[in-house]
Amino acid sequence: MAQALRLSMRSPAVVLEFMHPITWFAPMWAFACGVVSSGHAPGARWPVVVAGVVLAGPLVCGTSQAINDWFDRHVDAINEPDRPIPSGRLPGSWGLIIAIVATGLSLLVATVLGPVGFAAGVVGLVLAWAYSAPPLRLKQNGWLGNAVCGACYEGLPWITGAAVASGLVPSWRVFLVAALYSTGAHGIMTLNDFKSIEGDRRTGVRSLPVHLGVRAASRLACVVMVAPQVVVAGLLYLWGAWIEADVVALLVFAQIALMPRFLRDPRGQAPWYNGTGTLLYVLGMLASAIALAGTAPWPAP
Repeated sequence: MAQALRLSMRSPAVVLEFMHPITWFAPMWAFACGVVSSGHAPGARWPVVVAGVVLAGPLVCGTSQAINDWFDRHVDAINEPDRPIPSGRLPGSWGLIIAIVATGLSLLVATVLGPVGFAAGVVGLVLAWAYSAPPLRLKQNGWLGNAVCGACYEGLPWITGAAVASGLVPSWRVFLVAALYSTGAHGIMTLNDFKSIEGDRRTGVRSLPVHLGVRAASRLACVVMVAPQVVVAGLLYLWGAWIEADVVALLVFAQIALMPRFLRDPRGQAPWYNGTGTLLYVLGMLASAIALAGTAPWPAP
């Protein structure tokens, strides 16, 4: 352990790589969308909002990545042997130690957010361990595992951001839109599974590409991404937010236009579509958040 600690202290870049900072963007963005959707300027609550963004991204999401890489080290040895643990750059049990310490730090910071923010942090961390660690290891079921990821990446931080920014229980509209974008994120999670098909198949992880086959899983991912956004656009039209509804609808059409390239070669093009289609997806989230802010059913305090 002492040797691993010395190695990690000399190589902070390895620890940062281990926690996958590129993945932090999604929950941080969702939290920010929640803040916008609340319809309240944070005012004196800005420090709490900033703490919430840090909690959603580097802390809870970073912790979940560390947990996943530790318990997936045998899978990564097949799919991505250059990752810190299988490559030997993070030796011994140091990966597990980082996950445990990061969990404690996340809980500490979550106390700053008040009861609602702390509860959300606890839920996110519990699901992070349940997703990757035995005995539950929810990721072994592609349907359930992707649903948990979608909720933690989109819905949970969105609702938490709205609650923290306003100091109030979010409206049912916020809950509904956050739930819809969480559902769509199930499809985004499926896109991430195409890169690890071989290791998943050999180690018993029933991701949707393994369970359904590459073609069926790719079509399902597209449908699951698009359908909730269509519902969101319809709701925004119903609530009178026509401009934002038009924006969401145009972004959906753009995603659909990009899908044929992905569907022709799902394994090869999943990273490309994850970068292009997902960008359009999250822009729609912001447009929806702005619409919710304009239709918030409570007065500003």
